[in-house]
Amino acid sequence: MKSLVVLLMMTAVGTCAATPGHRPDNRDSTLILISNLDIQLEAAEALTNLYNFEFDKAEAKFRYFKIKYGWHPLPYFLLGLSEWWKIMPNTKSTVYDDRFLAYMDSAILVAERLYDKRPEYKVEASFFLAAAYGFKGRLYADEERKNWRKAAVVGKRALNYLEESKAGSELSPELLFGDALYNYFSVWVPENYPALKPLLWFFRKGDKKLGLEQLKQVSYNAFYTRTEAMVWLMRILNSYENDQPGAFKASQYLRQTYPGNPYFHRYYARVLYSRGSFPEMAKECHQILALIDSGRFGYEATSGRYAAFFLGQHYDVLRKYDEAKTHYELAVKYAEEIGATESGYYLYSLIALGEINQRQGNREAAKRYFKDAKKRAGRKDEAFKDAKKRLREMEKKNSD
Repeated sequence: MKSLVVLLMMTAVGTCAATPGHRPDNRDSTLILISNLDIQLEAAEALTNLYNFEFDKAEAKFRYFKIKYGWHPLPYFLLGLSEWWKIMPNTKSTVYDDRFLAYMDSAILVAERLYDKRPEYKVEASFFLAAAYGFKGRLYADEERKNWRKAAVVGKRALNYLEESKAGSELSPELLFGDALYNYFSVWVPENYPALKPLLWFFRKGDKKLGLEQLKQVSYNAFYTRTEAMVWLMRILNSYENDQPGAFKASQYLRQTYPGNPYFHRYYARVLYSRGSFPEMAKECHQILALIDSGRFGYEATSGRYAAFFLGQHYDVLRKYDEAKTHYELAVKYAEEIGATESGYYLYSLIALGEINQRQGNREAAKRYFKDAKKRAGRKDEAFKDAKKRLREMEKKNSD
């Protein structure tokens, strides 16, 4: 059920990203306000500020939109999107949840009024209804919220409005985004979770290959949706398609285009680590840790856990064990700070610390780290088996 909910959320989120900046298209007479070139140019500048974590600048423009276009869901949705990106660096934090949900509820209320009373805006209203419901569902389905019932309800509403908006408008590169994600994940989910196949019988059939091609098309050819599409393309290529060159290209683009975005920064470091580009990765990770120390907004323990672990690995390979220990200890500290003690970064930091201490002759410290890793890991985790094996070897060596 959880995976089905996530499918619905991801599909709807694709639609919502498309709506704020639809490019003018003579074929698309059903889009009115969001196809206005002047508004698009203003929104584009503000969205650039948003993705660069310059929220004050972005929200000043969105509030101006609210004064001028308060009858339309666009400004409320954009203000909600701003709150969403404040959540993104650390989804464990619920500080911004209430404001995010309030803005999305406002977007829904205004869009419903437009949908019911202004036929000429019906397709446009459908876009925003799918958007707002999709984002709400994605938040409800998050690991920290786990409100599956609410997520399923709003996810289904989002899909209904997605289908309705498609029926009234040809798919430009901007509007293709939601369809691309649906095509991909409606196939990916049952491929990876066969037990969910019966739950998907009532949904239209997707095409994973087509979905990926559509997503690339949006990433390369769209205007305002390019950033959101590139984020999803990066994640899919890295996590599901094992396309490291493609994931690197996308992550590099996002990092260079929005240098103030901590989420893009740490993802770029992660891809560099996966590629084995350790010198460049180390540079990025040191910068992440420095920005955390400086108190830069959005740079916090989640990013620190990634950066510290990657640097621990880097110095481990270079046999600079004291520096490796320092960074593994920092990774442990950051993971404990956000309650991520079940993660591989945490568990393998403990094992690495045990290994280094064992190599340096600190037998009791090594034993303590291995025991801690074994205690924290699930019995089926590789980390549990690894720590157990190391403890057994230490006991055997001691008995000999």
